[in-house]
Amino acid sequence: MAGTHVAARWEDSFHRRLTPYLKSRGWRPRTIPYIGYGSESFLRVLGRVVMGRRIEAESHVDNAATAEELAEAVFTQRGWRSYITAPVGYIPVTVRIGDAEYRTRTDRSGYIDLEIRDHGLPPGWHDITIATRAARPETARVQVVGDDVRLGLVSDLDDTVMVTSVPRPFIAIWNTFVRHGSARRVVPGMAAMYDEVTAREPGAPTFYLSTGAWNIMPTLVQVLRAGGYPAGAMLMTDWGPTNTGWFRSGQEHKRSALRRLRKEFPNIRWVLVGDDGQHDPMIYREFATEHPENVAAIAIRLLTPGEQVLAHGTPVATIDTMWTPMTKGVPEVSGADGTELAPRLRRVLDGGQAPPSQA
Repeated sequence: MAGTHVAARWEDSFHRRLTPYLKSRGWRPRTIPYIGYGSESFLRVLGRVVMGRRIEAESHVDNAATAEELAEAVFTQRGWRSYITAPVGYIPVTVRIGDAEYRTRTDRSGYIDLEIRDHGLPPGWHDITIATRAARPETARVQVVGDDVRLGLVSDLDDTVMVTSVPRPFIAIWNTFVRHGSARRVVPGMAAMYDEVTAREPGAPTFYLSTGAWNIMPTLVQVLRAGGYPAGAMLMTDWGPTNTGWFRSGQEHKRSALRRLRKEFPNIRWVLVGDDGQHDPMIYREFATEHPENVAAIAIRLLTPGEQVLAHGTPVATIDTMWTPMTKGVPEVSGADGTELAPRLRRVLDGGQAPPSQA
């Protein structure tokens, strides 16, 4: 405990006092399952346990039978309702896969992140059960990627597959307290492009890698489903303090996630999709330079001047995000949306060269 950052100690102390108070007010633990993933040799189960409100007017959320129904209920609510929770740390959790049970505990922020070996599930999508003490069991979806799969897709979320159209410093406030989940606008052509990429190989996985908070994950699942995007695990982050500082690094979160995917799926070559509004070009290129054998192509959505202003305050990309594709190495393409990107990406994945404007 002596090595824990003061912000984390304060947060833990606050939650220890808050949870009994909420319980006395009728709140109860609720398990929120996230989409999990794995290979034929391991399975990563993700979720979170929080204290949830009991309000009869919103009983359609409490009575949701599945993660999909929960996402549907949250989808129609104002964003702030996704945040009116308190994490339940260190509570016992049991994951059931068929007749087998695997036990763990949530971490200090209520998160479940359990890796299971020799799970026995064949490639494909499966339902498993997450049972938390004092909360009803919940069904979680997991995707098992076959060992013979050689292609996958990793995508950013904000400004890549959907646009929030508010200044970047205010996105968290806007999403949290104002906007309905159904108000997000998807980027034209991107869903069709993703389907085309994953259709190249049966069982190709899709991962959505974002610096956004886990809290809004159920809403994002529904936004992606409504936009026709392929299902896939979301690798989000927690905005709260860590054991070493006040805030987490979004850039380091993305770097760490890419390194972990490479370790977990060493034979997969990834199509990395992002935008030039933040640090995706730099992060993807770093990864491709270090591990070119694991990157099939990089595709960058070029933001409009107006979107650039909303992203970082200037109408052009910054020095860290400016996109200037290399002439050698991993294929790189760029375009305004999926309609422009798709034929360019198709060409490089088919073994051709990027057109002159992309080289």
